[in-house]
Amino acid sequence: MRFQTTAYRISRFRNKAPFLFQSSQASHSLCQLQPELKKRCSFGIAFDIDGVVLRGRVPIGGSPQALRRLYGHSGALKVPFLFLTNGGGIPESRRASELSELLGVNILPSQVLQGHSPFKNLLKRFENELIIATGKGEPALVMSEYGFKKVLSLDEYASYFENIDPVSQYKRWTTGQVSNRNSHSPPGYNISSERVKGAFVVSDPVDWGRDIQVLCDILRSRGLPGQANGQQPPLYFAADDLEYQAAFPSERLGMGAFRIALESVFNRIHHSPLEYVSYGKPNPFVFRNAEAILSQFLPSYVDDNGDAGSHSFRTLYMIGDNPMVDVEGAKQAGHPWFSILTRTGVFKGVDNHAEFPANLVVDTVEEAVEYILTRELIS
Repeated sequence: MRFQTTAYRISRFRNKAPFLFQSSQASHSLCQLQPELKKRCSFGIAFDIDGVVLRGRVPIGGSPQALRRLYGHSGALKVPFLFLTNGGGIPESRRASELSELLGVNILPSQVLQGHSPFKNLLKRFENELIIATGKGEPALVMSEYGFKKVLSLDEYASYFENIDPVSQYKRWTTGQVSNRNSHSPPGYNISSERVKGAFVVSDPVDWGRDIQVLCDILRSRGLPGQANGQQPPLYFAADDLEYQAAFPSERLGMGAFRIALESVFNRIHHSPLEYVSYGKPNPFVFRNAEAILSQFLPSYVDDNGDAGSHSFRTLYMIGDNPMVDVEGAKQAGHPWFSILTRTGVFKGVDNHAEFPANLVVDTVEEAVEYILTRELIS
């Protein structure tokens, strides 16, 4: 989906490898196959969204028809699949509902892995700490649904500091935002005197100027704007895409571009360089996590010794439009990942990508699914 600036940042916050998260909603088997087909359920598919199945809110590449082929006549899933996207900004449950409506198939929340989905693994560290979430959509709601107790959107947080955004009076859209903030009950703690313990860029920021200003205030003052410089609180990005394919014909700047801008400014005004952790593709752990989620969709078995287990995947197909994100991520993840590159998004080349070649290049996602089902002998 998106064009990556760097694979992922190693920093003092990343002293441990990111661990896998699992969805309780996938605890039942999605692979409700007929008995004669169960033995064939040894493969799965991960679809990117923007530039592969959708452009904006419009299905592309024959995606509705392609996805319908993964279900049986009864509506049960024939092939385990999920959506693996660096995008986000809304809860997985709502994204699943939107995808179901746009694509005409029943998508469960457990089939949607967004860039910010791994943030739920940080709950133990920040559950009762004040954190800030920014980005398009409803970033604070996303973090609240993950279980974080004291989370504010950057919009709401900034409203408690008079003049923190010196040009807010020139922004026509702020009037409605202030009205919406005032309709909410104030939190039961003093925001202007409590330090922010973590900042989360959940999705693509909307007001770059304001967000860079306020994040710099938070990050260089040990979490309390207006105070003296000190140790930086942890900063997390859901992804690090420089560009991605949206509804406009040419690529749009993504979260990675915002990160570059924030880092450039912060490093000029603070004595220590910006520290951060980036999630999202092509980080290999994202693909390992997708494999773990997909494995929950498979039927379990009992071996000759009476031990329970699950079928392993012979092949996992990553269908994406971005060589540096989707293809490179699948390659770094290694076996059993097989990359398929479509020409409906970031990649539009005639031949395979020279630097990040996919295992297969096709025009559309419908062609990709046709190839997979033929290769796997599924009608």
